[in-house]
Formats: sequence, structure tokens, C-alpha cells
Amino acid sequence: MSPASSHTTFLALGTSVFVAVRDPDDLREARRLAGRVLTDVDEVCSRFRPDSDLSRVNASPGEQVRVDPLLVAGVRVALDAARATGGLVHPLLGRAMVVLGYDRTFGSLVELGDGSTVETAMPALDAWQQIELDPAGTVRIPERTSLDLGATGKAWAADLIAATFEKHLDASAVVSVGGDLRIAHPDGTPWSVAVAERPGAAPDALVTLDRGGMATSSTQVRRWKRAGAQRHHVLDPRTGEPAAEVWRTVTATGATCVAANTASTAAIVLGEDAPAWLAAHDVTARLVAADGEVFTVGDWPVERSAA
Repeated sequence: MSPASSHTTFLALGTSVFVAVRDPDDLREARRLAGRVLTDVDEVCSRFRPDSDLSRVNASPGEQVRVDPLLVAGVRVALDAARATGGLVHPLLGRAMVVLGYDRTFGSLVELGDGSTVETAMPALDAWQQIELDPAGTVRIPERTSLDLGATGKAWAADLIAATFEKHLDASAVVSVGGDLRIAHPDGTPWSVAVAERPGAAPDALVTLDRGGMATSSTQVRRWKRAGAQRHHVLDPRTGEPAAEVWRTVTATGATCVAANTASTAAIVLGEDAPAWLAAHDVTARLVAADGEVFTVGDWPVERSAA
């Protein structure tokens, strides 16, 4: 990061969280605030915690379930993403994820299946439109469906943390949750951001960003085998299968981290149609094809060599 900043890294939501601040005196408080937000999100919205509010909703499809308003907010964000993409970013892929073997935290996954055919459990592409929300704290999902906020959850958490920073800190700061990044208190001075396909890997590029969010969707990291077939976690809701790997990684920018992540996820799903869709929606993005060739759409931030 530049100019000089203080930063820290920790684990939450099964991924790495990075926090950087302009004012070194803010670092301790920024770490505390980020940790508090992420704890709340995990306790309420995790698909892998049987005691979460989301799990209680999934246990009673077709019924109104009283939940923490935080889950209502998270589902509303997911519905906005579905609306913006015509259902390509879909919040009801929980059953399909389980059928394909992603039924526990990713670090606990093992190779599953005996080579038999795996049937999908996909809701209709427009099933998300049947989700009912009450801001006071209830959620109802359609029968035979299951919520999964994985497509928007990390980016939403980054936006929540940035909003919390803006309430409690005075200087600029940035947070990245598993590579989904949001700037708080933009001050006109750019942050230098490393773009990489894999967590912890050497950066593929360095870009500058002075506001908003940036998010990366990739088929390269969360991969496992199910019934002898290689799977990844970005599902195409039109087929119930992992999206075709036309693009192995897409990084996008947006006014918020959720906006950026919605675009990057939709691009993976869209495959060959992604560049035209991104351009039509005024999204700035960097796409890495299956063979490693790099393409950009829109006014991609000034890129420097990462060497």
C-alpha cells in the first residue's frame, strides 16, 4: 500500500482479512471494528453454522422465519445482485452447492463420491423473486430451496466494515475480505492494490484505486472433486453446474465492493458474453482467460508491473 500505511492481517469467515490505515494510531481500533463486524456476519449469515439465522431459514423453506435484521440486510443485498444480473448471481444455490459436495467449510472438504452421476438441485432462474423479507426481521424462501450468500457475502462484509470505519475513524482506511476490497474515507490519494489470482500468491499486477471497491472472482482457488469430476464454487444458475472456465479470474471495480463482486461473478458465469455485458453496464474489469491471456474492459486503473 502507498503512501505509507499501517496494516494487519487476520483470519475470519474462512479467509484472510487485510486492514490498512493511513493513520497508524487507527490500526488497533480498525482491527477491532473489523473483527466485530465479521463475527456478527458469521454468527448470523453462515451456511456452515447450524446455529446461524441463515441455517434456521434453510431448515424451514416456505415458512416465515424470524431472524436478526442483519440477515435481512444481507439477503436484500443478494437480491439486488440477482436483480442487476437477471439471476446470474443467485442467492438460492445452497442445495446445489451441497449436492456438488460443498457442504462444509472449504478447508474441511475432501474428495467425495463414487463416480456415480450427480444430480443437480437447482431452483428456477427467477426463484429469487419469491423470497420475502420483512425489515423488522423475518425471511421466507421458496419451498425446496436453500439460501447461500457466498456470492455476495464477503464483499458485503467489506462494505459493512468500511461503513463502520467511516463512522468511527477519521482518516482513510481500506479493508479486504478474501480479496474483496473497499476503501473507507476516500481522501483523493490512491491506494496501491495488488491483484493476484490466488491468496498469498505473488501479485500479477499492481493498480491504484482511490475510492469505491474492487473484487475478484476466480475458478482457481475453491476447487474440489465430486463423483470423480473437478468442481469449483462459481455455479451457473442456468445449468446447476460450475460455470464453464472461459475466464479463470475476473477482477472488477465498482462504487461498492458488492457492485464490483456482482460484476466479477456475473462475468465468470457469462463466459464469452462477459466483455460485452461488462461494457454495457459500464464496469471496469480485468479478465484472465483460461490460457492466461489478459483482457481489460473500460478504464482499468493504471497498471504497473508487479515484478
